[in-house]
Amino acid sequence: MYTLVRHLGRPWATVREASTFTGSLILAEMFYKFQSFSLECMAFLATWMVLSGLMEQGQRLILKANAANQVK
Repeated sequence: MYTLVRHLGRPWATVREASTFTGSLILAEMFYKFQSFSLECMAFLATWMVLSGLMEQGQRLILKANAANQVK
């Protein structure tokens, strides 16, 4: 985990991961009741990965749209 956080580098990347972590944790606590810690942990990590990927794609789309608007 330390290596992951260290390699994020930019403060905004750390904030983005912290926000997706928090959202994933809330979703896991509310909806994941598998009666198995391992299954719930894997589902939480998968949710975190999906939310993080969605945030990354959203950021790319926004940056691409801003770049297109600046060219005009």
